[in-house]
Amino acid sequence: MLFKVVPLFLLASTVLAIPSKLGARLARRRANRQSQIINRLEQVDSAISDVQYSNNWAGAVWAENTFTFVTGTFVVPTPSGNNGDSASAWVGIDGDTCTSAILQTGIDFTVSANGPTYAAWYEFYPAPSADFSGITIAPGDTIQLSITTSSLHSGTATIDNLTRNEQVSQDLSSTVPLCGQNAEWIVEDYDVNSGLVPFANFGTVTFTDANAGVYTPSGAGIIDIKQNGQVLTSTSIAGSSVTIKHT
Repeated sequence: MLFKVVPLFLLASTVLAIPSKLGARLARRRANRQSQIINRLEQVDSAISDVQYSNNWAGAVWAENTFTFVTGTFVVPTPSGNNGDSASAWVGIDGDTCTSAILQTGIDFTVSANGPTYAAWYEFYPAPSADFSGITIAPGDTIQLSITTSSLHSGTATIDNLTRNEQVSQDLSSTVPLCGQNAEWIVEDYDVNSGLVPFANFGTVTFTDANAGVYTPSGAGIIDIKQNGQVLTSTSIAGSSVTIKHT
């Protein structure tokens, strides 16, 4: 695999500020972190016909087309809640009607007593995710996420911090092929050790300049997160924008 970093800045300051027990717990979490395929709960809300629910994804999902590229730009939020609460914003290909693989990249945001922590990552599911090094992420930064496939078995994950003029990119390959059926812009309650992390209040994440080649999110399916009978997100689509709010 080819690893490209432009430019290289090593980021440790936010981690060093975390109390030792929480810092150790978050480090263990990073080692066992994984995004998952969508876990749908209900087909369609009887009152809002275009909204479906899952317990882990919120956002916009295209299905049953052919996708080789997806991108979206968002402003990094400041999460709130209890120490260790977390959520992730990402773009990806597959993972909905195609359940065998996902190629994706995104940013995790986690609550800590001394201020939020952030991690930039990539994943070619079913392999676990891995963290990028060499990119700074802070509240209010404007981040562009992009996935490009070169075949059903390979592609590239790229994150650009447009505020700081930093970029990281990773070429990935997998023996488990993509289908190229789905493109998505998602906030996720991701997995650690096969269980969902406590879901942070992320406020609002809006993906702008979102597209999957000739497709914008307009017309894509809307997914919201429901856990223990409670709807935790509210998603809306307007042209090339997807807005996901914590409720």
